[in-house]
Amino acid sequence: MTGNRASVHGMFSIMALPTTPRDHANGVRTPGRAAGSNVTNRFEPYTRERVDDGWDRDDDFPVLRTEVQDERPRKIITPNTSPDISFDRSINPYRGCEHGCIYCFARPSHAYLGLSPGLDFETRLVARPDAPEVLRAELSAKSYSPAPIAIGTNTDPYQPIENDRRIMRGILEVLSDFDHPVAITTKGTLIERDIDLLAPMAEKGLVRVGISVTTLDPKLCRLLEPRGPAPARRLATIRRLSEAGICVRIMVSPVIPALTDHELEALVAAGADAGAQAASSIVLRLPREVAPLFREWLATHMPDRAERVMGRVRELHGGRDYDPEWGQRMRGQGPWAELMRARFDLALRRHGLDQRLPALRTDLFGQPPRLGDQLALF
Repeated sequence: MTGNRASVHGMFSIMALPTTPRDHANGVRTPGRAAGSNVTNRFEPYTRERVDDGWDRDDDFPVLRTEVQDERPRKIITPNTSPDISFDRSINPYRGCEHGCIYCFARPSHAYLGLSPGLDFETRLVARPDAPEVLRAELSAKSYSPAPIAIGTNTDPYQPIENDRRIMRGILEVLSDFDHPVAITTKGTLIERDIDLLAPMAEKGLVRVGISVTTLDPKLCRLLEPRGPAPARRLATIRRLSEAGICVRIMVSPVIPALTDHELEALVAAGADAGAQAASSIVLRLPREVAPLFREWLATHMPDRAERVMGRVRELHGGRDYDPEWGQRMRGQGPWAELMRARFDLALRRHGLDQRLPALRTDLFGQPPRLGDQLALF
């Protein structure tokens, strides 16, 4: 365990955000956190509930700080067989994500660690410092066949701890050495640090980046994604990447009905103005423990429209909080889903973002020469 934010790894300090009434129920103060509780994960046989006996004072409660534990993986490339996803392999440098997006569909993955998808997901992180070395070994195997690797599809590789850990940086260095294609998804502006690696890879057709922008409203963004960059800052990142020759798309995800869906056209326009070459969109999905966490968040921050939002969510998912059916879990179903798709497609055509992007190249892949190797004469 590396400890809290004051550890030797140089973590960030806690952001000065206002506390909320839920702090008292948790027995800790949670500035800058989206989840309102540590909901029991689905594998636990017991639930725990804190009861206020009237003796505690608010100023007695400690601030909930981030802890990071190291994991030594034997393999780092994770295969994927989902029929509605375009990639068949991915890498996750971190487990858990300090951006703390309340809607994050990856929250349930923390249950496999015996942790809560709630506050634990945002505050008890796992880093994989050996990932670059493990990746190098996997790519060097004679049986390995190259195909684009997706990074950032579960938790964000450019979340705040990457600033000091530099695990994603190391992974990119390995992929660059092997001329291996990669597709990156992030809302972290720290990706700008790695333009020196990404730009040469982009010139070879080896990299594509998606920047997630959920809303243009900075106040709403702070509530939904408390430790993620502000919307304007993410758009600036799109511009910087685009100017460096890196293929970048704006990801209007998730679209939250009755909360952010009215911004669909404005988000596409903002992305196009910033230099995005494409755009994508996914409707809100609330698998497993995410649904009660999101309902709790609505009751705390949006009580006047909580019922309306959840009612529209259920319309999109066949009367349930979430429908896991392949092919429609990310698109939704029914009139509202069809209307949003039509609006999105029209916005893409209007701003010239409806063109199909070329596939990432795999023909350049090869093992880099090692010390002592005999180089080819021609």
